[in-house]
Amino acid sequence: MPLFGAHMSIAGGCYKALLAAQEHGMDTLQLFTASPRNWRGNDLTKNSRWGGLTEEVVQQFAQTWRTTTLQSPIAHDSYLINLASSDAFLYRRSLDAFVAELERAEALGLSYVVMHPGTAVDGDEAAGLTRVAGALDEVHERCPRFKVRVLLETTAGQGSTLGHRFEHLAEILSQVAKPERLGVCLDTCHVFAAGYPLAPEKEYRTTLRAFDRLIGLEKLKAFHLNDSKKPQGSRVDRHEHIGKGCMGLEPFRLLVNDRRFRKHIMILETPKEGPHDEDMDVVNLATLKSLHAAG
Repeated sequence: MPLFGAHMSIAGGCYKALLAAQEHGMDTLQLFTASPRNWRGNDLTKNSRWGGLTEEVVQQFAQTWRTTTLQSPIAHDSYLINLASSDAFLYRRSLDAFVAELERAEALGLSYVVMHPGTAVDGDEAAGLTRVAGALDEVHERCPRFKVRVLLETTAGQGSTLGHRFEHLAEILSQVAKPERLGVCLDTCHVFAAGYPLAPEKEYRTTLRAFDRLIGLEKLKAFHLNDSKKPQGSRVDRHEHIGKGCMGLEPFRLLVNDRRFRKHIMILETPKEGPHDEDMDVVNLATLKSLHAAG
């Protein structure tokens, strides 16, 4: 069975995400290692060996993890980071912040850091992809012996965002000096919104063949499992609970029963807009497990 989990809040400390995931019966989880909506957590890292984390935070996370059955936790980077930016200041700030993301993830012992490729605000996709590849080369040079790996996330294609075509990710992988340090996280809502079908089975297999031809299934390390509020090809990123959106249950049944992904990390990023929405993680997780059991 795949490793099922969800994105968990770090309110009160990173270790709290571990406790919540364990309480909800998850196998794994995703978390932010700092606030994703401001630069403070990434800017105050110049003199830190752990990207701004204290030794106490790192030790508390490790001690808590040992009390759980959770496997291979992963992180998502800040929403502010844009390694495709044509603005020199934002590009450099984003690059430094991403190094801090990897430093924190490495300190916590996480497996992957998931990142959006970025946005080419100037409209030049080719130049934006080249900037992303160049940034990742510098990141790898500055983090030479890190075990944590970067996962490029597929995107929905809103505005000038990169990553909504498999060709975008393939181009980044072809340009970086060390592609072995990179993988891909496939977001079901995003690829559906970008126009790729995930059901019925014939079309599901067509989409994955395209991915394999352009990128290689061996690069696919994790999934974000989200239904979509918007129709296929809309290029609008609006997540929905499993089976409650335009995708329905069939894409998820196919995915969780695909033997090629039976040990893969599968993370829920379904809506959490109210105080009790973490309870929906339990509902969505039960749905996924029932789909797996049904085969």
